[in-house]
Amino acid sequence: MADHLDLHTVGDLLHHYPRRYAERGELTRLSDLPLDEHVTVVAQVADARVHTFNGGRGRRLEVTITDGSGRLQLVFFGKGVHKPRAELQPGTRAMFAGKVSVFNRKRQLAHPEFKALGAESGAEAVEAFAHQLLPLYPACKQMESWQIQQAVDTVLGPAGHEEAALAGLVDPLPDSLREGRGLATLPEALRKIHRPATKTDIAMARDRLKWDEAFVLQVALARRRRAEAQLPAAPRKPVPDGLLTAFDARLPFTLTDGQRRVSEEIFADLATDHPMHRLLQGEVGSGKTMVALRAMLGVVDAGGQAAMLAPTEVLAQQHHRSITEMMGELAEGGMLGGAEQGTKVVLLTGSMGAAARRQALLDLVTGEAGIVIGTHALIEDKVQFHDLGLVVVDEQHRFGVEQRDALRSKGKQPPHLLVMTATPIPRTVAMTVFGDLETSVLDQLPSGRSPIASHVVPAKDKPHFLTRAWERVREEVAAGHQGYVVCPRIGDDIGDEGETPKGAAGPSPEDEAEKRPPLAVVEVAEQLTKGPLSGLRVEVLHGRMQPEAKDDVMRRFAAGEVDVLVATTVIEVGVNVPNATAMVIMDADRFGVSQLHQLRGRVGRGSAAGLCLLVTDMPEASPARARLGAVAATLDGFELSRIDLEQRREGDVLGQAQSGVRSSLRVLAVIDDEEVIAAAREEATAIVADDPELAGYPELRTALDALLDKEREEYLDKG
Repeated sequence: MADHLDLHTVGDLLHHYPRRYAERGELTRLSDLPLDEHVTVVAQVADARVHTFNGGRGRRLEVTITDGSGRLQLVFFGKGVHKPRAELQPGTRAMFAGKVSVFNRKRQLAHPEFKALGAESGAEAVEAFAHQLLPLYPACKQMESWQIQQAVDTVLGPAGHEEAALAGLVDPLPDSLREGRGLATLPEALRKIHRPATKTDIAMARDRLKWDEAFVLQVALARRRRAEAQLPAAPRKPVPDGLLTAFDARLPFTLTDGQRRVSEEIFADLATDHPMHRLLQGEVGSGKTMVALRAMLGVVDAGGQAAMLAPTEVLAQQHHRSITEMMGELAEGGMLGGAEQGTKVVLLTGSMGAAARRQALLDLVTGEAGIVIGTHALIEDKVQFHDLGLVVVDEQHRFGVEQRDALRSKGKQPPHLLVMTATPIPRTVAMTVFGDLETSVLDQLPSGRSPIASHVVPAKDKPHFLTRAWERVREEVAAGHQGYVVCPRIGDDIGDEGETPKGAAGPSPEDEAEKRPPLAVVEVAEQLTKGPLSGLRVEVLHGRMQPEAKDDVMRRFAAGEVDVLVATTVIEVGVNVPNATAMVIMDADRFGVSQLHQLRGRVGRGSAAGLCLLVTDMPEASPARARLGAVAATLDGFELSRIDLEQRREGDVLGQAQSGVRSSLRVLAVIDDEEVIAAAREEATAIVADDPELAGYPELRTALDALLDKEREEYLDKG
């Protein structure tokens, strides 16, 4: 039990809650049994027969069970037939558990575990028996649901006397909070979740237990926010008529209301004497880079330096190029022709030549360079800053906590931190996963951004749709525009590790049926050049190319010298070519929802409308097709991130390295329980403000220690 279900103590067992409840009168339908899955069913024995084979030496017991919706065969062999033969007489009602398989085109359970459900006698007994709620626990092959139930029963003791067994429990909720919110006591909640008399009992127990999970987690985050607020930091206030003023004056457009509002929030944080910790989330193309650049210029004005950390070299080079272009002569501080209030903007990546790298390091240590843009190379020991005041992290989920920590330690005092993400995060997830960061949201697109039309192209069902897709790409090119073709893999002869689609699901049954490797950039580019896109200028871009080659292709694509770029997801984030209007995503079902949304954001960045075609071989009724349909139906990233979350297990979201918080949410659903999480955050913040060390809340401290074992505590501290 310990190994398979991670249950080591009596407490673990009591907090292993039933997944659902079967009513004896309301049976799990046999007609709906999924193949190859472990199931628990409640049914009645219709028929039981012993067959002999091998000249009478072998024995096989076949039992047919029914629940009114269908019939199912159970088989037992050899010595295993004696017990079921004696106990499973026709008319017997029992619980059965096992793996559903197929034999002779009929579904069956071979050697299932079973437990008879007692003999009914008298109408009242039958009524009571039929409506008793049977807890069905998350189980595994080594430990069936009712074996867990037996263990729980042993711990709880006889019915009506559970209080004695539950008396010593640590209750993390302060009495005042529990009473004020009308929540059950912990012993009562545990009794009702394991032994409910009614459905109301279950609801009451779940309400209380959700609060435990939300509250303890929010207290951990509130303590962390408080600790961060105690750290010293140098306030960074832009000087009037400095670099920021000069930059704003040369902007050819006005900032959106959203950009103005978020900038004000950031500048207010930068002016305080403790480090800013802010998450800036915005739709693809909502102008996050502009907001981050203004924050960096403000810090340079105040005499500090700003570093922007990007997840890939392609992106670091792109940011460097677009920032120096936006700044013009302001990015040439100290150089001939540079503006008087200007500063130097340097790039630092792992693949730079030794001389350029030496110069960049020198500019940083002397303070000559006010802004540095780089990859993980920025974190190396050799890199020293004159006075690091602000760290901007692009696409936060790609950076481990340790890397952020290493960069942060390069300041004389902890620098301010701004984290940017283009993956919209529902508010509840932001409160749970990034609960230590204040959140700013950019939800309006700058004027001039064009709508993007998205369509699913079912290549297998309707091959002529794919033909039409390539015609559409040719039409866009003929109109003077450019296009992307995105593939999940690089190619057969090139190591592909590291460029699998992020958030993509594992092999689905449909994939298994396909048994086809995902389409690859190298092969697709060759087929397109010889076939539907012949005569167009087609180039490839992927993560295994030499940095100079990548940069050269991107530069030529941006300059309009390439018509169609066949690429992997290296173009997913930050690549900005306003003239690119069409995108065809091959094997789109192999990418996650958020990732498809990110990729789509690369088109429609100029005045012409964007077109995104999601090509798939998946059959119409498959979940993969439904997912693609959802992406095609809306451009709202927040709506898509909800869909994404609902389709993935929540633990995947919370258990990622981005949080360092145990993904042990058992009853709390991050998407559905928004009100509980928001209320728990309020209560937690108030309690931590009043008693930071939780001296008056020993039980809460104990619960916190259980949530954050030593390693996780450090992890949260570093975040």
